[in-house]
Amino acid sequence: MTKPSFIVASDPERPPEGLEGAVVAIGNFDGLHRGHRGVVAHAQALAKKLGKPCALLTFEPHPADVFAGRPVIFRLTPPAAKAAQAARLGLDGMIVLSFTRSFAARPAREFTEEILKKKLGVSAAVAGYDFRFGAGRAGDADFLRAEGARLGFAVEIVDRITQDEEGSLEAVSSTATREALEAGDVEAARRLLGHPFFVRGVVRHGDKRGRLLGFPTANLALDPSNRLRHGVYAVTIEIDGVVRNGVASFGRRPTFDNGAPLLEVFVFGFSGDLYGEEVEVAFYAFLRGEQKFDSVEALIAQMDADSALARALLAKR
Repeated sequence: MTKPSFIVASDPERPPEGLEGAVVAIGNFDGLHRGHRGVVAHAQALAKKLGKPCALLTFEPHPADVFAGRPVIFRLTPPAAKAAQAARLGLDGMIVLSFTRSFAARPAREFTEEILKKKLGVSAAVAGYDFRFGAGRAGDADFLRAEGARLGFAVEIVDRITQDEEGSLEAVSSTATREALEAGDVEAARRLLGHPFFVRGVVRHGDKRGRLLGFPTANLALDPSNRLRHGVYAVTIEIDGVVRNGVASFGRRPTFDNGAPLLEVFVFGFSGDLYGEEVEVAFYAFLRGEQKFDSVEALIAQMDADSALARALLAKR
C-alpha cells in the first residue's frame, strides 16, 4: 500500500507541502516499468545530492486518450496504482497535472515558466531523452536544458538505457507489457515491469454465489481500460498491509450470467469481511482461460483444481 507519508497532489497552484523545491521526474510512466526506473533513479540520485524531495510529475488522463477523444489505452497503472508503485520505489510524492487538448496546445515555455518554476518551484527536472512537451511537441531535451539554465533549475536528460540489473531493456515498453497481459502472460509482464502486474480497488458486494459454492470471493471492478486476458490466475492480495495467497478469476462468469467483467479473488485461509476495503491484487501465473461449465459440480471440481495449482505455484514464489 502507499506509505502514509507519500504525497499526492493534483494541479497544485503552489509547491505541495513536503515537496517544496522537489526534483521531479517528468513523464507518463504508465506501468513504471524497468525502463522508467532509469529516469526515476537519476532523479533520486540528484535529489539526494541536492538534499531535496523527489517526486513524479505525471499527467492524467493519458495523452493518447485525450487526443483520440475516447479511452484507447489499457492503463497499466491508473493513478492509485502509479502512486503505490512510486512509493515503493522510494519517491516522496507524485504531482498529477490534468492533461487536456488546451494544455497540450500551450507553448512549451509556459510549461517551464508557469508550472515548473512558478507553481512547483522545482530544484531540478529529470526526463528521458525522448521527452517532448508543449504545442507541436516543440519542447525537447535541448529546450528544457536551456530553460533550466534561464529559470534557475537544474536539468538532467537521461540517455537511452539498454541494460539494467535484470538484463537487456531492448524489449521493455508499456506497449510490450500491455500485449503480454492481453495474452494472459503475466510472467512476461513481470519481467518487463520488474515487478508483478497488480491492480488496486475497493471490495464490492457481489451476488454471493462464490460463498454458496464454497469459495467466498473478494470482488473488484477493475479500471474500465483493463484488457487483461479473461481467465484464472494465481495471485496475492494485500489486506491491511498483510499479503496473502489466493486464486482469482477475471471475466464475465459465462457459466452463470456472462455479465460485466469482474475480478473475483478467493483468499486462502481468510474468512474476514472485506467489503469496502481497499486491496491490492498482484498476478503471478496464468492457470487457464475462462470456461463455461455444464454443471455447478464440474465448476466446483475445477475450482478445487485451480486452488491446488495456485497454492503449489505460489509456494515457490
